Amino acid sequence: MITVKTFVFNSFSVNSFVISDQDGNCVIIDPGCENIPEQQKLSGYIDEKQLRPIALINTHFHVDHILGNHFVCNSYGLKPTGHAASKMFWETAREFGSVFNLKVEAIVKPEIFTEDGDVLKFGGITLEVRYTPGHANGSICLVNHEQKFVIAGDVLFYGSIGRTDLPTGDFDILMESIQQKLFTLPDDYTVYPGHGPKTTIGYEKMSNPFLS
Repeated sequence: MITVKTFVFNSFSVNSFVISDQDGNCVIIDPGCENIPEQQKLSGYIDEKQLRPIALINTHFHVDHILGNHFVCNSYGLKPTGHAASKMFWETAREFGSVFNLKVEAIVKPEIFTEDGDVLKFGGITLEVRYTPGHANGSICLVNHEQKFVIAGDVLFYGSIGRTDLPTGDFDILMESIQQKLFTLPDDYTVYPGHGPKTTIGYEKMSNPFLS
């Protein structure tokens, strides 16, 4: 069995995830922790469950999703995994952070790059990468078919979609990403978005005002 633990961090209420298998291996996704109490909440859970972090993945590199990268990398000896098309965002993270009053402690550039269709395996955790631009270049979603869930970043939300008014955002491309990369999944797949409550593919097909 795979466990998905959700944390809500920073002033943008980013959903950060720790996905773990039954052997204690875990993957940290989008660590948004911006201060010591939030860092302690993340590390405390990992310590309590006796987990071994073996990967850090960013669904995209908007500053609110990478605030905890430095802490995670220093604490667990990891390097971020992401999509190369996110380059402009990690290069300008400090500037974006200052605009939104978010302090970026340090920039850790990704050293592991992934592409659409890649299958990432970490112990008993298997994640299929689907490239989903539109909210931001470099956005990826991570699909686990065994337990029928998708980590969707800021592509699809409960009753909404990612904003497209930031650099590299494009409404038409986002619609195409959702229709071709997410709505091709079965209706019973759980969607864990980058902000807000979880949902399902079927619910969003039927009820999302942007898509139904």
